[in-house]
Amino acid sequence: MPITITVRKNGSFGISAEDAAQIVLVDHEGNVIPPRAEGRPMSLCRCGHSAVKPFCDGAHKAAGFCDPADPVDTAATPQS
Repeated sequence: MPITITVRKNGSFGISAEDAAQIVLVDHEGNVIPPRAEGRPMSLCRCGHSAVKPFCDGAHKAAGFCDPADPVDTAATPQS
């Protein structure tokens, strides 16, 4: 079954505890980034303000992060 990552409105990328157990995060050098809490859901920062990147710490609220425009439907967009 595929892993589901939920784009939360004006917030983080959310991953259920079940799916998070199957994910391995690595940094740009290939080093494994351990999860913040085993057996718990995972929230990944997408605003850039978290002090614990790549994880979300709720900083998007204080920063006033708002979703950019609706995502582009790449299936309907001609490729160059």
